[in-house]
Amino acid sequence: MSQLYNNIEPNIIDDEMVQKAIEEQCPEDIGKLAKREGINLKDVTELQLGFRNILQIDNLWQFENLTKLQLDNNIIEKIEALESLVHLVWLDLSFNNIEVIEGLDTLVKLQDLSLYNNRISKIEHMDTLQELQIFSIGKNNLTTLEDVIYLRRFKNLRTLNLTGNPLCHDEQYTLFVVAHLPDLVYLDFKLVSDTTREVAVLKYEDLTELLEREEAQALAQLEEKQAKQKELEYHKTAFVEYLNGSFLFDSMFAEDTEAAKLACLPGVGNLLQAYPSWFVSVCENLFNYGLKEYEKREAEVSDFYEGLHEALTANQQEGRKIILDFENRNKRVMLLDEIHSASSYDIAESKRAEYKEDILQLSEALMTLEMLIADQLEVRCRDLENHYHEKLLEISITTLEKSVKNQLDEDLPADVRMLLVDKNTIVNAVNASHGIRLLKIAKRESDILSNTYRWQASVTEKAFQNEIDRNRDRVREIVQYIDSLQEELDNIEILEPME
Repeated sequence: MSQLYNNIEPNIIDDEMVQKAIEEQCPEDIGKLAKREGINLKDVTELQLGFRNILQIDNLWQFENLTKLQLDNNIIEKIEALESLVHLVWLDLSFNNIEVIEGLDTLVKLQDLSLYNNRISKIEHMDTLQELQIFSIGKNNLTTLEDVIYLRRFKNLRTLNLTGNPLCHDEQYTLFVVAHLPDLVYLDFKLVSDTTREVAVLKYEDLTELLEREEAQALAQLEEKQAKQKELEYHKTAFVEYLNGSFLFDSMFAEDTEAAKLACLPGVGNLLQAYPSWFVSVCENLFNYGLKEYEKREAEVSDFYEGLHEALTANQQEGRKIILDFENRNKRVMLLDEIHSASSYDIAESKRAEYKEDILQLSEALMTLEMLIADQLEVRCRDLENHYHEKLLEISITTLEKSVKNQLDEDLPADVRMLLVDKNTIVNAVNASHGIRLLKIAKRESDILSNTYRWQASVTEKAFQNEIDRNRDRVREIVQYIDSLQEELDNIEILEPME
């Protein structure tokens, strides 16, 4: 069934093997060129490494744009080192010594997978391959029909090959597979007939209906989980995650060993009944405030980029106007002709000097305009940074830190207030308990600060980097244009005056 290598020297995938494979699969003229000049591995989309006695998959990380990979007829024992091949659509690992399906998680675009003729005994670890359309796993060690149920998760699967596995000997094999994979078109290289499909559906109707209900329930749970995760990500983006409830309060008391002791004192029970609801209310207010500020922040960032786009557009229009005015004022072709046909060398040199001065002024005007837009961007970014710094102080200090200080003088019952004033041990315990909670919330405040600063840095850094790139390109254009004008001027031959 699988490949033996007792008498075969195993190979590894090295640069020499890869280079040779690329040369072999290219047309003769391109292959010679690749051999002479080399080839960028990022440009390779197909790679054939079959029949090379490869024992271990390795050194394929550079083929980041690979869509088709053949590793058939080797002695590979483990599926590995394919993580970077995220664009892979077609993968052939047939005729190897693979025992476990694994290492395919990142290949989310995979449509055609062949594991034919290996040593696999279970279909598993393929959940991310939702684009799978063709799957060949014939001639392996699959023994139970229930393995087929795993394949129901692949809604695009149309072609399946299981022939040669022990499970194929079951007399109900075909009907079981067709019933549980209702969208299958081809099974074991044969078209699934309507008659077969009808018989299969009737025979396993009860089982498949039960599966459908279980799958629907699982899907609903998954969608609910994903919705909660999406909501959590949104809250994280707004820096208010876990503030919409008792999460922070519970975490404070979970690490407060003194609180459990103090809770046994007379009157503390009443305090603990009021305190959580007050604290949670403060957190929820902060949560709602944070969401509103996030929406404002997103709107202001959008306005920032819109304003930046308007400034850049105005800058470009002004640049075009400067160049057009220069062209019209100097009538470039006419002026060059005048220099060329001047009646004397002195007149020609004078006109050349005037034109050169105009070019210099044009260069200064364009560069000044370019520097102006760069300065405007810096001011905009600084304004944005200062604005969100103020919002940060308002959120993290005014709201959160005020709630942290636990100033409940008017709300405390009299007996509790007396205990806290007169009993040193209780005061110490209360202070220690408060300190623990204070540190917990201070950390939450620090997280808000850190997240906000990171967000602020990412916004301004992106804006600055975009402007640096744009500015560099624009300066290059200006320099090239000025150089072309200067070159035209320098190439003018001044005619010697006729005697």
